[in-house]
Amino acid sequence: MTATTAENPSAATGGGHPPPSSQLRSGRGDPHRWLILGVICLAQLTVLLDNTVLNVAIPSLTRELDASTSDIQWMINAYSLVQSGLLLTAGSSADRYGRKKMLAAGLVLFGAGSLVAGLAQSTGQLIAARAGMGVGGALLMTTTLAVVVQIFDDKERVRAIGVWATVNSLGFAAGPLIGGVMLDHFWWGAIFLINIPVAVIGLIAVIALVPESKNRLGDRPDLVGALLSTVGMTGVVYAIISGPQHGWTSAHVGFSALVGLVVLGAFVVWELRIPYPMLDMHFFRNQQFTGAVAGAILVAFGMGGSLFLLTQHLQFVLGYGALEAGLRTAPMALTVVVLNLTGVGARILPKLGTPATIATGMSCLAAGLAAIALLGGDSYGGMLLGLVVMGAGISVAMPAMANAIMSAIPPEKAGVGAGVNGTLAEFGNGLGVAVLGAVLNSRFAALVSVSAASLPAALAAAKSGAERERIADAFSSGLATSQLVGAVAVLLGGVLAAALLRRAERAGSAVKAVA
Repeated sequence: MTATTAENPSAATGGGHPPPSSQLRSGRGDPHRWLILGVICLAQLTVLLDNTVLNVAIPSLTRELDASTSDIQWMINAYSLVQSGLLLTAGSSADRYGRKKMLAAGLVLFGAGSLVAGLAQSTGQLIAARAGMGVGGALLMTTTLAVVVQIFDDKERVRAIGVWATVNSLGFAAGPLIGGVMLDHFWWGAIFLINIPVAVIGLIAVIALVPESKNRLGDRPDLVGALLSTVGMTGVVYAIISGPQHGWTSAHVGFSALVGLVVLGAFVVWELRIPYPMLDMHFFRNQQFTGAVAGAILVAFGMGGSLFLLTQHLQFVLGYGALEAGLRTAPMALTVVVLNLTGVGARILPKLGTPATIATGMSCLAAGLAAIALLGGDSYGGMLLGLVVMGAGISVAMPAMANAIMSAIPPEKAGVGAGVNGTLAEFGNGLGVAVLGAVLNSRFAALVSVSAASLPAALAAAKSGAERERIADAFSSGLATSQLVGAVAVLLGGVLAAALLRRAERAGSAVKAVA
């Protein structure tokens, strides 16, 4: 999956050591690098679509599987949490045992998990299948950004990262549209079964086109770190999801949060002590890296959480069907595609600099969320404006943050950097669904006294038209509140990321001046 210079480190140098970083990143070796990029982007797109494709099926799952809001959140989070917990370990395994082998294995696991999910008969089965898909997704996602950095030279890399960022954003944003099209013609399981032919095509292409590459001197997989990070994040997010149902001060929620935080603390201690950490904590001493990571988490937080809320808003509040709701989320995806493919972000970055570019993009994302909350409550017009502004912000911020993360670490750690970027972005997406979903549930429960676990159940239990209207208004108010919370979080994240990046630039300039 990388250029010829990176396919066989030993052959590249005539010995047993990897080639120099400059040679890895020259992009001169494999004349098929653009075709290879297309293959890995196809696999990446399929994985990313499954982060959001389930959102538009929420009403169908609520009706047909009798799923509660907490069940729905776990169906979404099981995939992203497992994937984020395994990304770094999967990347390390791919480097050591062969990227082509791991990519093919990921396609097989992802396809098999999709088959089980499409045929699931209960919420438990679907949650388990989504977790299995997360394992395959982790194997597929580990090397995409690292490959882009390594096989393209400085002149081509900006354009290549733009393509990567377009696919990355399109995968999140186009999920509801594709899900809506499928649900308009088939039952909800079809949104998973459609992955199978894509996985088969991708597997054939990988076997035929992608050359094998591995580094026999790579670090050992950090299985303990993978276990600790997955358990810790799951405990924290479970506490957030179950807070509205059990009470934020209940022993149930407190125990889950405590276990999650303690395990995450143990993860940090473990990573600092072992010679082959899954996540090198010393990266966080670099303010450029920390700032870019903070921005990446908050952008994923805003995207994941807002799409989780948006599809419910369109269907439950505005009354659109699944296909109509999916089509009405398309402007965000189209904006991202148009602006990235025309190179708007690549032209803005050298003019404004990384801090200002990221701050501008995240401010637009926050403004779009606020516009949906304040102007889109009763009609689609205000929502359309918010979607376009969100798309503009994503297309500006995401490529700049990816470039900042990869530039802040040594070239020989490109795979680790890509794994960190993917892990924290996935965690941000899951956290967005959990936090903004919890805000929605809390606000809804505060406005109406209902025991039902979802809006359709609450409406069905209503005894009069006036009560149903009051319940619908309370749900709409909860949506607006949670979207505003997301907007504030993204805006503050943009300010923090820009400040850290600006400070890192000044520190770097001071060091150069002294030298």
